[in-house]
Amino acid sequence: MRIAILSRNRKLYSTRRLVEACEERGHEVRVLDTLKCYMDIASRRPSVHYRGEELPPFDAVIPRIGASITFYGTAVVRQFEMMGTYSLNESVAISRSRDKLRSLQILARAGIGLPLTGFASSPDSTHDLIQLVNGAPLVVKLLEGTQGRGIVLAETDKAAESLIDAFRDLKANFLVQEFVKEAGGSDIRAFVIGDKVVAAMRRTAREGEFRSNLHRGGSATLARLTPEERSIALRSARKIGLNVAGVDLLRSNHGPLVMEVNSSPGLEGIEKATGKNIASLIVQFIEKNYKPHRTRTRGKG
Repeated sequence: MRIAILSRNRKLYSTRRLVEACEERGHEVRVLDTLKCYMDIASRRPSVHYRGEELPPFDAVIPRIGASITFYGTAVVRQFEMMGTYSLNESVAISRSRDKLRSLQILARAGIGLPLTGFASSPDSTHDLIQLVNGAPLVVKLLEGTQGRGIVLAETDKAAESLIDAFRDLKANFLVQEFVKEAGGSDIRAFVIGDKVVAAMRRTAREGEFRSNLHRGGSATLARLTPEERSIALRSARKIGLNVAGVDLLRSNHGPLVMEVNSSPGLEGIEKATGKNIASLIVQFIEKNYKPHRTRTRGKG
């Protein structure tokens, strides 16, 4: 197969591992800088161009789209889909996952457990918004934040009011969520490929920090999921529409809660914590499921 990987940096661990896995399984692979792709959209024969050349047909594309380039990145993925290229994660599903509010609404509609969450625009609603999540301590999250950036813990109602007012003054879109104290600064990343949870790790925040992201200095160890956690992770990925996803769970007193469904989960932490060759499992999934013109969500975006 001819496989393209959309990535801004071919030296990143996840990109390197995917290239190695493709080559080990006998595929021709090419890494494309997403922002350097450009598209011929209006012609009868849609195409993608790169560094002055029209790209030849690819059988499959693996999107590694960073949050900061979601709009352009999903446009490039859509163009490949128009050309009949099989996309590991489809453009509509990536867009859903990146919109925190939309993804939480999709999961809530499916009856999947979530932290208490509030969203409002008017400053008149600040007090009620805080009470919706049972008051402080609470977490304020920027909708466009990633890797733990744009997430702030407010210890008191007064601090929460000041923080919310500051975010509003900056014209920022944000969510307010309950702080799940019993999680103890830890969460679970369940790595989903197709209809299986292939690996799971427990991420623990460093001392003095409540965010467990590895980019924030957190540590990762092998995790054992309960049947309920496994089922919720699979349902969450399926409802968002992702074939490959990192589903982040909190263990609360009233069961597992989904924090986020990530469409470009990193491979370094999960491979090192579990010892599994996740990159190879991803390529094997493509081999089993690849078909030209197999974009299921066409017309629903």
